[in-house]
Amino acid sequence: MLDTRTELSSILKDPSLLQTRAYLAGEWCDADDGKTFAVRNPARGDVIAEVADVGRAETARAIAAAAEAMKGWAARTAKERAQILRRWFDLMVENADDLAAILTAEQGKPLAEAKGEILYGASFIEWFAEEGKRVYGETIPGHQADKRLLVLRQPIGVAAAITPWNFPNAMITRKVGPALAAGCSIVVRPAALTPLSALALGVLADRAGLPKGVLSIITSTDSAGIGKEFCENETVRKLSFTGSTEVGRILLRQAADQVKKCSMELGGNAPFIVFDDADLDAAVEGAIASKYRNNGQTCVCANRIYVQAGVHDAFAEKLAARVRQMPVGDGLEPGTALGPLINADAVAKVQEHIEDAVSKGAKIVTGGKPHALGGTFFEPTILTGVTQEMKVAKEETFGPLAPLFRFERDEDVIAMANDTIFGLAAYFYARDLSRVWKVAEALEYGIVGVNTGIISTEVAPFGGVKQSGLGREGSRHGIEEYVEMKYVCMGI
Repeated sequence: MLDTRTELSSILKDPSLLQTRAYLAGEWCDADDGKTFAVRNPARGDVIAEVADVGRAETARAIAAAAEAMKGWAARTAKERAQILRRWFDLMVENADDLAAILTAEQGKPLAEAKGEILYGASFIEWFAEEGKRVYGETIPGHQADKRLLVLRQPIGVAAAITPWNFPNAMITRKVGPALAAGCSIVVRPAALTPLSALALGVLADRAGLPKGVLSIITSTDSAGIGKEFCENETVRKLSFTGSTEVGRILLRQAADQVKKCSMELGGNAPFIVFDDADLDAAVEGAIASKYRNNGQTCVCANRIYVQAGVHDAFAEKLAARVRQMPVGDGLEPGTALGPLINADAVAKVQEHIEDAVSKGAKIVTGGKPHALGGTFFEPTILTGVTQEMKVAKEETFGPLAPLFRFERDEDVIAMANDTIFGLAAYFYARDLSRVWKVAEALEYGIVGVNTGIISTEVAPFGGVKQSGLGREGSRHGIEEYVEMKYVCMGI
């Protein structure tokens, strides 16, 4: 653990972005009972803020205010809503350095990577500001001479969102952007580990002129209680969740009593396949980008790396050479490639997967243990000799562990890649056009990256199949999650 304390206010150009009270119906509020919780820098271990710890009562009031505020918000034209969202986007870009510093301080990822997330997150506000103008209706040829048939698309109602700690900016904007553009109001509960990024977005939304009550940000350690309020409160018509499949199942069960519309972006177990006709240097760079971004703490990162036998050893050697060059350190310091893991539980999960694999015959090529820096820093690790019987083949590691599996035939690796309950993202490198088409079609995943390790963009639909989720975020499809169709049959 690093000894340096995080004086976050002194780092920021605009210290007013560092907010510690909940943003409820357009007002900055303490918890009713005065409770707070500590937010720590995972790189240094020190407390960087004490944040209001609100509960179900405050959440219920925010939901009620959202319902009232939505009446006026939905009545505005799509262009009027877009103008406010565009101002919010501009403010995010203008304050990107400060937003990145806040993000790195509470989450740990390197500052350059955090800045990339801020701009990525802002892109969803920009995209949906424009997409809201294109929520088109339909006219249908009448079934009788005196009938005219119309289809309207209207905002679904008050939405609720629960977001994770690994992308504390972008996972909020990806939900809030389409909701607001469609004319909904929304109540957001960010992860208790990383609430400061969410609150900074609230500060900028306020400056952009977003009407009071249209957006609320619930900071709370009571994840179960807030989740129940979202699921059981009849005013909430839509729930969007990004997180584990386990928690997603619980929320779906709770929301089922009201047949509430849900979007779920859940766990992944992404295969990364290197075929024998691949450009190995490009495949190594793609693996680095996919596996070690955010220190392996992403739902779409490569969790299983399958390499065809003829190029396995060469790929392993090239990958190890690159990984050994990656500096581990404090994300706020220049030159850092890998920051800390989020907490001690994350470290334990990585160690568990390494120990299980080694006990069953895998070999450590590089890394394999906690970093000399201490705390939650961990050495970037590569294993070879990994098989389908090991935990890492079935479970999401969420850390800097790259397990290499050897395979012979195309049909074998497709079967292994699909042998999971998850179906979020998959990647492969190959040159033969026939192979590319066949493999892309055969992989049972919502997203497939071909000859690339980075697939996220605001213009394409993001989401999984099987137990990796329901619905899509981003693209023109993302706003459909926040509208309902109404059929109007008119007699003339």
